[in-house]
Amino acid sequence: MQPILTITVPTTANLGAVSAGSTHSSQLGTVTVTGSDITDWYVTVTATALSTTGGTISTSDIAYWSGPATAHTGSGKCYPGQGTANQQQVTLNTPRLAFASTGSCGNESCSWNPTLVITVPANAVAGPYTGTITHSAA
Repeated sequence: MQPILTITVPTTANLGAVSAGSTHSSQLGTVTVTGSDITDWYVTVTATALSTTGGTISTSDIAYWSGPATAHTGSGKCYPGQGTANQQQVTLNTPRLAFASTGSCGNESCSWNPTLVITVPANAVAGPYTGTITHSAA
């Protein structure tokens, strides 16, 4: 049988309103990876800068914390990229490990609800910002 790996992510998320010069955190929504006949998989996360007319918040100001698994099935182990307090808030200025699964003997699924932490620069332009958070499974 051919190994199959699927990932389900939120299609959109409204992270709320924030004032310039502040830090805001919000959960992104549940991410689920399911593997069939695959022993190990890894999920990386990347981001684009957040932008609005006349303003940008760089990926250096966007941090990610995977947190623990919220659901798990299968015989393998699921490991968060940033599971404990001393590992949280890795900046998304480079691809980061979000989650991994190892040691599965067949079907495995793992879900988590990551937190994004955005540091809004004091000189940020007011307005609705948009950007993309991408989870890639391999």
